[in-house]
Amino acid sequence: MNDKCILALGFFDGVHMGHAALLRACVSLAQQNNCREGVVTFGNHPDKLVMGTEPGLINTLSDRERLLRENGIQEVIVFPFDRKLKAMPWRDFIAMLMEKYNAAGFVCGEDFHFGRHGQGKAEKLLQACAEMNLPCAVIPKQQLDNITVSSTHIRHLMETGYMSQAVRFLGHPHILTGKVVPGFQLGRKLGIPTANLMLPKELVVPKMGVYACIARVNGGRYPAVTNIGTRPTVAGIGITVETWILDYSGDLYGKEITLEFYQFIRPEQKFATLESMRQEIFRNAEDAREILSNHL
Repeated sequence: MNDKCILALGFFDGVHMGHAALLRACVSLAQQNNCREGVVTFGNHPDKLVMGTEPGLINTLSDRERLLRENGIQEVIVFPFDRKLKAMPWRDFIAMLMEKYNAAGFVCGEDFHFGRHGQGKAEKLLQACAEMNLPCAVIPKQQLDNITVSSTHIRHLMETGYMSQAVRFLGHPHILTGKVVPGFQLGRKLGIPTANLMLPKELVVPKMGVYACIARVNGGRYPAVTNIGTRPTVAGIGITVETWILDYSGDLYGKEITLEFYQFIRPEQKFATLESMRQEIFRNAEDAREILSNHL
């Protein structure tokens, strides 16, 4: 295999089913041409500069990269989407990828736009590659339940509590990776030791409430029940992600864990007493075990 790359172009937020089809085409084209599989993506969402607003993202950049690699991508090229890149003519962008990143072919979605004023389109990329005798593939939009698979639709599902539907459109569980930070240790006093993660400010906030999750910890996978919210029963401040990792014991402070979200269990609520909250969390844990039984 040489150093040349077939590059898939896109933002790939969530790395959903539609992206997976594009990545499969990239891997196939790379194998046919004895090249490496690569992706060109952006560290920040282009909409912030192009539209003036930035959607909450499904994944952090590091989780996005992990998902891309799990789809067979060897090389992940990340550009900051800045004014210089926004103003670059589309042909110059392609020429730069060929010169600096050994691009020897391209894959994109049928609705992909790039270059100054979004003038670079899939059909123009196809034509340019044909002129240069380079392999190129354009992937049509993917549909599920007669709905186009898109990051926008998945964000909406997450925000409205339809996590299991979001998982179907993603084609994999929603993931969140982070380091465990100290909490108030109230859960430990209640017999429910929780690990606390920060929810990065650039991410979409799923509907506040309790979720059935699997926690990846120290190479293992464990059932978990996770609350995203403000902890109204104990007058919490700010949004927290607290997960009770079932069947696991050990100090996790400062360690990195990944949560796989599968299903929304219930909305966040304020309890009259800590004991009533404790009993409900134990019920939620049993619900989570049943939901996750086919995923462990």
